[in-house]
Amino acid sequence: MKISVVIPTFNRISLVARAIDSVLKQSLNPYEIIVVDDGSDDGTSEMIKNKYKSIKLIQQQNNGVSAARNNGIKHAKGDWIGLLDSDDEWTEKKLENQADRLIKTPEYDFCHTNEIWIRNGVRVNQRKKHEKYGGYIFDKCLDICRISPSSVLFRKNILDHVGWFDNHLPVCEDYDLWLRITAEYRILFIDEPLIIKYGGHDDQLSHSVEGIEFFRIKSLENLLERSELSTDNRILAIEMIIKKYNIYLNGLVKRKKQGEADQIEKKIKFWKKDMIEY
Repeated sequence: MKISVVIPTFNRISLVARAIDSVLKQSLNPYEIIVVDDGSDDGTSEMIKNKYKSIKLIQQQNNGVSAARNNGIKHAKGDWIGLLDSDDEWTEKKLENQADRLIKTPEYDFCHTNEIWIRNGVRVNQRKKHEKYGGYIFDKCLDICRISPSSVLFRKNILDHVGWFDNHLPVCEDYDLWLRITAEYRILFIDEPLIIKYGGHDDQLSHSVEGIEFFRIKSLENLLERSELSTDNRILAIEMIIKKYNIYLNGLVKRKKQGEADQIEKKIKFWKKDMIEY
């Protein structure tokens, strides 16, 4: 098992070193570590060149986290990919535990783990809605993103089957890809907190764009229009998109955006008709 670790980063010189150090401290060394600097202007690349000479550094113009991840994966020489966001870190045996489980259960091509949450320096408990699962979990992944990118380890070649991160999504790019993967693959879940997720800083992507639910809807639209889902999964996806449309519609009505509301009502009617005919 050759594991390539891909760390995308943008203007996080004060955080990315912590992420890199957590990979270097792994009890199981990866085959390579790739950092993709997405156009930082804070000295990130210079710091990495000086401090981490063994790391493969890729520099690109600022194109977003999806493009950065895709670029890193494209250049990866390993057959397995481990992702790590530059504001998170891994516990010492993260890769060892995942690799051991995957070797013992070769029928799995994708693995994720539980996590520790730190917000503004304080450990907080996950909410019930963020509960994580293993197995065929497409239905569990329709409402929100339940898989943290920093926790995943997967075979690189599954992206050739389901597609890569969508460069056009400013947020929810992980939710979007996990839906495509869970629609096709059984997921291995290790119920141990093997990553530490940090929140509360101003540049978190999930805080940078208003209307995150809009992009979940966009992901569901893309899934239904572009993917060949099983009958059961297609019905589940339509039910969820109608639910999300209705929530979004209520907000538009309250803000008196009648033109946009009319368009959403048309989409609701379309998908209800599609579900009946399907």
